[in-house]
Amino acid sequence: MPDNFVQTVNLRKTYNMGETEVHALDGLDLSIPSGSFTVIMGPSGSGKSTLLYLVGGLDWPTSGNILVDGLEIAKMDENALADYRRNKVGFIFQSFNLIANMSAEANVAFPLRFAGIKKKNRIDRAEALMDKVGLKDRIGHKPTELSGGQQQRVAVARALVNDPPLILADEPTGNLDSTSGQVIMSMLDELCKAGKTILVASHDPRMLNYATHRIYLMDGCMVDEKQYMESISISS
Repeated sequence: MPDNFVQTVNLRKTYNMGETEVHALDGLDLSIPSGSFTVIMGPSGSGKSTLLYLVGGLDWPTSGNILVDGLEIAKMDENALADYRRNKVGFIFQSFNLIANMSAEANVAFPLRFAGIKKKNRIDRAEALMDKVGLKDRIGHKPTELSGGQQQRVAVARALVNDPPLILADEPTGNLDSTSGQVIMSMLDELCKAGKTILVASHDPRMLNYATHRIYLMDGCMVDEKQYMESISISS
């Protein structure tokens, strides 16, 4: 793996809101080392989620380039992006994004369907991951039968099912109580120590306790910590 596992070059994402252009990302240059736990801090509208979606291949940039493990994401077509998302990236979302009518185990195993994995192997891998996140006794439960913290642990297991090298987490503690949030942060820390590259967008200052690297965003641009803290104090 290259030293900089994720790199963006003059990355821009512009949305047209009627006659107004909104610059969600405005010429962002950053480098994220492999095996790092990088936390992106910034207020709502700063571009945190946009950055994750672009790095994850869920959206295209307006201009600029994104390289992940040497792959140029912005130049990929839909088929190449699907392969990239399946093999390189695990997603963890604030709202969990679990399929309501599926059991926890089926939710974890679901991405393996698209990888051509046989059913028995899908089940075996899902069960092992449910055990790893401490939910082996909840395998048959549907999301509505689980607490928020349990649903997020299922989402973590699902993100790991294809053994991706990169984990993207968008406000993973945002809908959780403080105890459940702490569990998720500890899990992400363990994944980083196991060699995964972790990129987290968060408002939760506790996340910084686990960060090996920090990125502060304001209005789509990277700022230093002092500028960020000053803007937070002014807005509050």
